[in-house]
Amino acid sequence: MAIQQSKVSSIQTSTSYTTKQWMKFFLPSLVGVLLFLVPISVDGRVTIGLGLMADGLQATIGPWIPLFMTIVISLSAIGSVGVKVSNSKIRNHPFIANVFDVGPFWMGLRFLGAAFAILTLLEAGPSFIGSELTGGVVLYDLIPVLMVWFLFASLFMPLLLEFGLMDLIGTVVRKVMHPLFKLPGRSSVDAMASWMGSGTVGVLLTTQQYENGYYSKREAAVVASNFSIASIAFSLVIAKFLSIDHMFVSFYFTVVVCGVVAAVICPRIPPLSLKKETYHEPVGKQIDEIVPEGTSTFKFGLDQAVAKADQVKSAGSIVRKGMFNVADIWFGLIPLVMALGTIALVIAEFTPIFTWLSYPFIPFLNLLQIPEAAEAAPAMIVGFADMFLPAVVGSGIESELTRFIIGVMSLTQLIYMSEIGILLIKSKIPINFFELFVIFLQRTVITLPIAALLAHLLFF
Repeated sequence: MAIQQSKVSSIQTSTSYTTKQWMKFFLPSLVGVLLFLVPISVDGRVTIGLGLMADGLQATIGPWIPLFMTIVISLSAIGSVGVKVSNSKIRNHPFIANVFDVGPFWMGLRFLGAAFAILTLLEAGPSFIGSELTGGVVLYDLIPVLMVWFLFASLFMPLLLEFGLMDLIGTVVRKVMHPLFKLPGRSSVDAMASWMGSGTVGVLLTTQQYENGYYSKREAAVVASNFSIASIAFSLVIAKFLSIDHMFVSFYFTVVVCGVVAAVICPRIPPLSLKKETYHEPVGKQIDEIVPEGTSTFKFGLDQAVAKADQVKSAGSIVRKGMFNVADIWFGLIPLVMALGTIALVIAEFTPIFTWLSYPFIPFLNLLQIPEAAEAAPAMIVGFADMFLPAVVGSGIESELTRFIIGVMSLTQLIYMSEIGILLIKSKIPINFFELFVIFLQRTVITLPIAALLAHLLFF
């Protein structure tokens, strides 16, 4: 292994690249930057190129997406049974095995997701399942967004991952990311993709980086749970819903400060600090951001980037990988979103569980001098079910300061089961439900005093 790594290093520090090899790095990476990382203002709304494509497709086929995805979710459940009873030739096919050959627990969730989707689409069964506050939110609001975003993200993400951009940026910014967050430099790209586009895109990016050997178990868990920040566009939606959009700059400044502080502290305490520094076993460690002595940081990063791009042998392999990722998301993840997202929203909307869990926050909010503490407390905990629920809870609160803080918390808690949480549990990143809840509480306890302090001192 050491001999192999030394050979890679010697190749990566070579400068004898042809114009074709340089262009192979530069052109796809440029398109990737334009699609994922460059903000675009459209009708006063900040988005990215990928977002324009996703929004355009959703606007075109939007009315048919719930029906189409109900069929996909149902086929996912049927296919998972079909694989179990099929012959070994079919069962051992790499694509079929990865997408449909799942254990009893995940198969059960697929059938549950299919049942919820069908009942919601047909407006049948118990009203609390297909309600516009539960299954209706997941099938008509959440899944269409996930479907189109994951379609384009999966197809175009190789432009960021396979052609050297991550290697260049990772090497250049490692001196900041490693001491501050204990992370490799390439994690900054995950954060930017989330910030400009979508937190789910950031998690998808992190998952692929981990599975390809560029993040250790600890680094992947840290990046996914601390850097998958909500986009600027969604932050503005939250601000408008809470009627605080007139102070959006102050609002988003507070979100950024809280997010950075949490990202510094959380990786240094359990459960994240206890994660192993080992890499995904099938591939092992594939990253090298340490610059050799006597070599400039940028030159070394550029050499690594071109060497990485030169490993891509055909466009067809990249396209096939993208299509495989789309199928894996549509058939493997979205049924779980339908099942677990609906369950989480049913618990939040039709049971007092989150209200009970919020009781310890009432004295905490009173201590921070936040008005209407009893009414605001459920908003501190209900975000674990879905990121938008705190805004729903807080929209009726009279105090603008309290609504401001609720909005900040909904965006800085990051872990919510209707989307990000399910993504992480489904992924190969070693993090479980209990750990996600602990991280959610940690981020809440860390960021709430900061949000309150900034609100009191600077804005109210």
